[in-house]
Amino acid sequence: MSELVTPITLFVLALLIGVEVIGKVPATLHTPLMSGANSIHGIVIVGVIIVASQAHTPLAYVFIFLAAVLGTMNVVGGYVVTDRMLEMFKSAKSTKKTKSESEQAISDDARAKKTNEGAK
Repeated sequence: MSELVTPITLFVLALLIGVEVIGKVPATLHTPLMSGANSIHGIVIVGVIIVASQAHTPLAYVFIFLAAVLGTMNVVGGYVVTDRMLEMFKSAKSTKKTKSESEQAISDDARAKKTNEGAK
């Protein structure tokens, strides 16, 4: 029982510190924070590889496979969600930029036609 006290205490302290730190992050910074957390989740995959080198039983191989699949899904899913959130911010800016670029191209074509007509 005393062997579990230290890990449980450490887990509870990490949980409380994590909640306190995340609670103080402004809403505008949650997207970059999530992206950074996704890279940290890659450590789970490294952990699976390390544990896989120590496995010797079929049950351990099953758990390692499940851990690898779930860890990979977590990392990939996190990046997909981050990409979607960044697309929400990008679409409003890129739409305005696309319109201004197309208007610029039309005005450049009009100037080129006038220049060609004036040269004739």
